[in-house]
Amino acid sequence: MDSYQLTDEERELAGMVRDFADEVVAPQAYEADRTKTLSMDVVGQMGEMGLFGLPFPEEYGGQGGDYFALCLAIEALARVDQSIAITLEAGVSLGAMPVFRFGTEEQKQELLPDLMSARALAGFGLTEPEAGSDAGATRTTARLDGDEWVVNGAKQFITNSGTAITRFVTVTAVTGTTDAGGKEISTIIVPNGTPGFTVEPAYDKVGWHASDTHPLTFQDARVPAGNLLGERGRGFANFLHILDEGRIAIAALATGAAEGCLEAAVAYAGQRIVFGEALSTRQSMQFLLARMQQRVHVARLAWHHAARLRDAGKPFKTEAAMAKLTASDAAMDNARDATQVFGGNGFMNEFPVARHYRDSKILEIGEGTNEVQLLVIARALGVA
Repeated sequence: MDSYQLTDEERELAGMVRDFADEVVAPQAYEADRTKTLSMDVVGQMGEMGLFGLPFPEEYGGQGGDYFALCLAIEALARVDQSIAITLEAGVSLGAMPVFRFGTEEQKQELLPDLMSARALAGFGLTEPEAGSDAGATRTTARLDGDEWVVNGAKQFITNSGTAITRFVTVTAVTGTTDAGGKEISTIIVPNGTPGFTVEPAYDKVGWHASDTHPLTFQDARVPAGNLLGERGRGFANFLHILDEGRIAIAALATGAAEGCLEAAVAYAGQRIVFGEALSTRQSMQFLLARMQQRVHVARLAWHHAARLRDAGKPFKTEAAMAKLTASDAAMDNARDATQVFGGNGFMNEFPVARHYRDSKILEIGEGTNEVQLLVIARALGVA
């Protein structure tokens, strides 16, 4: 099958989520953004639809699908509301996927069913005040004291970490020293409500207002030794693999945002009368809209290719970086152009293009900055 063609089942899934986005997500998006509130009702409905379980086996409560299916859903949601799309993306890629990839069978049986049904959410604590793109600079520590890990440190920009249904966060922490003298970094599951673990007040963000994002602090937070996720000392390496997958999902989200901007701009240009004619009759406007369509198409091809490689078990690191770079650029460029098409209305938050304009910037930063993507691509070329 050609990488850029959809099966009948995939088309059905994309159509179902697109309808849900238009009928359920879009009507509440402006108010959710204005009040900075994540609708747990919408999250619950997505859980009932099986969206959080798309790429996981049925034995853990999943849908038995693949990562491509998840990305189709994320793209369809991001057309109308990036906050809802990132809630799904982070809930799967950063919440459930590390447990599925690296957890013990006991951890999987205990944690995954609730995560896949959206009865619970989870976050992943990697970024710190002094460790962003340089995640190896992690300062958070976890010291083994008898049969407990004692966690100390701070994390920032952690998605899905403070909702009413957040069950735990998985944090990277320095657990010792390697034979070479470097940091031994492991991942530890810290349940919400653990004494010494504080979810700080939510950020006042530029965009993604309805997405749940908090800084976290740990002061002698004690969890059982069995809360180690994966092999000790493999935390950073394991997360890099999770990050590669996540870049495909972010590329799908960015593609959806770029398409949402295009759809809004085409509709508005056809309705807006300027000097007695529809705005869309102007050749300069036609060319601008054509460029927007080009960006959506190329971004979609890029993430489709990377996702197909991933699901086929083939190397995809470089392709994921290229997809994330291409799609996030497309989202920002289309948001800027769509805002210009809307003129003064594009500066009003009640119009979706204004929300996309604010939301899309983070796509060039999160899940690895675009500069990091360029570095990954350059390394693949052998020039970095």
